[in-house]
Amino acid sequence: MTTEIQSLRDRLTGGGSAFGSTAPYALPKTGGVDSSTYQALKHRTHQALLDRVDLEGMQQLSQGQIRDELAVLVSRLLDEDTVVINDAERRNLTRDIQFEVLGFGPLEPLLCDPTVSDILVNTHSQVYVERGGRLELSEVRFTDDAHLMKIIDKIVSRVGRRIDESSPMVDARLPDGSRVNAIIPPLAIDGPIMSIRRFAAEPLRLADLVEFQSLTGGMATILQGLGKAKVNILISGGTGSGKTTMLNVISGFISHNERIITVEDAAELQLQQPHIVRLETRPPNIEGKGEVTQRALVRNALRMRPDRIILGEVRGGEALDMLQAMNTGHEGSMATIHANNPREALTRLENMISMAAATLPVKAMRQQISSAIGVVVQVARLTDGKRKVLSIAEITGMEGEVITMQEVFSFKQSGVDQHGKVLGAFRASGVRPRFCERLKSFGVPVDEALFDPGKDLG
Repeated sequence: MTTEIQSLRDRLTGGGSAFGSTAPYALPKTGGVDSSTYQALKHRTHQALLDRVDLEGMQQLSQGQIRDELAVLVSRLLDEDTVVINDAERRNLTRDIQFEVLGFGPLEPLLCDPTVSDILVNTHSQVYVERGGRLELSEVRFTDDAHLMKIIDKIVSRVGRRIDESSPMVDARLPDGSRVNAIIPPLAIDGPIMSIRRFAAEPLRLADLVEFQSLTGGMATILQGLGKAKVNILISGGTGSGKTTMLNVISGFISHNERIITVEDAAELQLQQPHIVRLETRPPNIEGKGEVTQRALVRNALRMRPDRIILGEVRGGEALDMLQAMNTGHEGSMATIHANNPREALTRLENMISMAAATLPVKAMRQQISSAIGVVVQVARLTDGKRKVLSIAEITGMEGEVITMQEVFSFKQSGVDQHGKVLGAFRASGVRPRFCERLKSFGVPVDEALFDPGKDLG
């Protein structure tokens, strides 16, 4: 079998989505036959299709032509089968097999639905989705765990990663940049588990966050100025709080004349500048060799003449190299970190630095942090599912061995209404931040009224 034919077979049994936004959003309805009969028929037809497909002939066709050929072949196979199905079931079955062959199987309708922000697969029999910040059980099911494993393997193999019993956890990404995590037995007791964090086809802008009331217009102006004025920013928050989205938004104000290098575990940032170099870590191979860590990539990035270095997330010893980069001329660098508040974010940075330099005194660590980080932006997902900027805090230096910090803006929750919506308001602390002078020096106008503590920002 030639390489070209094998490549086609790979596409037919495990390629990426071939449908994009044109695929229907509705989930399959079986109507006249029960679900188990429908699934058995789909599996039988799929296997017969793979046995009959002309690989050498189809390798010359476009994705659209392959899809049409598949529809014809499926129709013939259904005519030969003894199970009687109606026209609606025939159309659904044809579409589902196209999804299996060219896409990601049962996940395709969800991946084409722009309202779905998270897809959580809890074994083959249960798939939850998040819409509008709320989780709901979907109608999507996989045939069995083997079927789910096949889809997981499709996804991770596309980005050169693997998942098996010897390496049962993996981080990967979809072609659109959506983040994928999978964990399988023996670590996952009940069966394969997969989590997909979706990203919008068109990245959100700062104006969108203001419209969603994630922050106020005045706060947006300040964040825009911080991005332009090359202030080092740390974005802190919990899982699913919108850290990566905020990083994308702020990075949108970086000058197009700057060289940006991104370092991530799984590439998911959607920066819009023309001069971007994207670096991604590599896990060890089956022999346990060949791993490339974030720390190694950050060190290498320093040799690539970057204007700014952006880390998708700080998780370990790379924190020390990141701070050193920020302190040695790479102003305006950014990173995200998991933490519940700005002070805790700094404590976590200390812990990470100690992983890389256990003998470094605590005071020296804190001096590195206070001189490197300019602003900590705290984001959170509230109980009603809405994401908000809870705090914008400026690091002002050191007092003794303590890092000093002043909060500039905050969101104060006042309660919850009868529909579960969080009530509250954005407030200024009354402190005029030191970075105002830097913003003015970069030509960013600052309205002093923004810092009036008596003013309800919205």
